[in-house]
Amino acid sequence: MEIRQEEPEAAGRNKPLPYCNFWKSRSSKLLLSSVNRGWCGLSAELRSHGQSVFPWRGPQTDTHITVDMSGSESLVTRRATGIIDRYVSRRGTAWLCPPGWSEGSIDVTGELPGILHLYVPANQFSPSKLGINIDESVIGALEYESAFEDPLLAEIAYAIASELQTETSAGSLLVESLASSIAARLVQKHASTSPARSYPLLKTEGLDRRRLFRVLDYIEANLEGDLSIDRMASIACLSRYHFARAFRQAVGQPPHRYVSARRLERAKALLTRGDGPLVDIALSLGFSGQANFNRAFRQATGHAPGRYRQTAGSRRSEFSLTDVRRSLPILA
Repeated sequence: MEIRQEEPEAAGRNKPLPYCNFWKSRSSKLLLSSVNRGWCGLSAELRSHGQSVFPWRGPQTDTHITVDMSGSESLVTRRATGIIDRYVSRRGTAWLCPPGWSEGSIDVTGELPGILHLYVPANQFSPSKLGINIDESVIGALEYESAFEDPLLAEIAYAIASELQTETSAGSLLVESLASSIAARLVQKHASTSPARSYPLLKTEGLDRRRLFRVLDYIEANLEGDLSIDRMASIACLSRYHFARAFRQAVGQPPHRYVSARRLERAKALLTRGDGPLVDIALSLGFSGQANFNRAFRQATGHAPGRYRQTAGSRRSEFSLTDVRRSLPILA
């Protein structure tokens, strides 16, 4: 994974998390951060850690997951009251710290060039988010865990790191969905409950055409504003977990990809119809700055936004919501 420095962001909506300050030292360098991205469901930092001993305490309310993005073969030792955990870090190695983990230290014997820190709030473990009949105290069942390998959790982390690296117009929706996936995985694999205990799915229905169109109308009306999986799920009268699956089944792609495609069409329309500043278009469509918008637009169309605007007169009109509806499967 190529790691670059984060470019300056526009004035953001999120504030830095206080426990992230524990990593601030000469031996730890912040590479990328979700601050100012407007993410919901989790916060993330990508850092490089040098050889050092870091005094540390866990977050008081969030679950902290750390994943090695690069693979360093460095020995990492975590110490707390009654705990000594030593592990050679490789790509995909993960560590889990539940809320309120006691103070301790982390000893790094070599360079860790790319470590992703994920902070998941307790509300991600609620029944309405997970779509299962689960005791809301399950967050208390998560335990401190020695370093482990979890391919699914690692793939989720790679996707989040990729969104940090190259921002997309629907990245906040993607991260919101991935936050649910992380919470479900932790409950499934890392909660200190009896293996025989099961969590039945909440009773739910599919996404019929009437409710689907209501969601599509809402998305279209808010392409130039904030969109969230939670809000779309409530409009569909489904849990967030079931909504994401039902939407994909009905439309043929997950919510974040659909929104990304619709925002691309809206960007084309805005570029064609007016001469407004590119930075205004970028911010209205969910990007944190013009540079990220330029990069994503060029990747999707092969043209920079300014160049596209210059040649817009010869291009077809925006692919409309009516076109989308006509293309949906007949049984959606």
